[in-house]
Amino acid sequence: MLKGKRIIVTGSARGMGEATLNAYVQAGADVVGMDITDDAGRSISKKANKTGPGKCSYIHVDVSDKSSVDDSFLKAVEILGGLDVLAHPAAIQRASDASNVSVEDWDLMFSVNVKGTMLTNQIAYKYMKESGGGSIINFGSISGLRPEPSASAYSAAKGAVHSWTRTASGTWGKDNIRVNAILPAMATPMYYAARERSTEEENIAAHWRNNVSISLGQEYGNPEKDLAPVMVFFASDSSRFITGQLIPVDGGQTAGL
Repeated sequence: MLKGKRIIVTGSARGMGEATLNAYVQAGADVVGMDITDDAGRSISKKANKTGPGKCSYIHVDVSDKSSVDDSFLKAVEILGGLDVLAHPAAIQRASDASNVSVEDWDLMFSVNVKGTMLTNQIAYKYMKESGGGSIINFGSISGLRPEPSASAYSAAKGAVHSWTRTASGTWGKDNIRVNAILPAMATPMYYAARERSTEEENIAAHWRNNVSISLGQEYGNPEKDLAPVMVFFASDSSRFITGQLIPVDGGQTAGL
């Protein structure tokens, strides 16, 4: 389905990025995975190569640093021979209360999650324009759509990603580049780490706030089974007339908003 597609996947060392990278290689694409965690990134790319029929390599990137993004994308495009798709799951999450969120946490959320989206999208646009078009797949969140008392900075950052995605799609559509954002509810290492850091009382509250609204089983999805096929669709030409959209892949979690 993706034979001949030249794809970059950020945040490829774990979770949704790993599932996306694996799906693209299995669909026949030529893929470069990127992350800041190099040992895991290299290991995952090496493992993905064994599944084929596509192929994969790995490059280090810090999405919050412009020079790192510019250099890494240049190397990737040289390997791939161009760029057709950017999948951008790379993100971080921290708990924060609106009353006392620190400047440091606020800046960190926006540096990685918002500036990282802007930087990777801009350079991807440059290379996709040269290739005659392409697909950029950002990652938003239900947190950017609703009040988040325990994650104020993360919520604000994801709201910014949503707005950026719509604006970029409207700007770059003339160049045959579509920009969409996936809003996932997946059981990832980030999800499990957050549960481990939380108290029993906090986890019970999170269950009622998050899981109960997932009409398909009241459980977060599996990245390989539930997210990866959607990522393949948005990387393929089958999604050629979809842009500027926020796409929940969440078992119905956002349906009541």
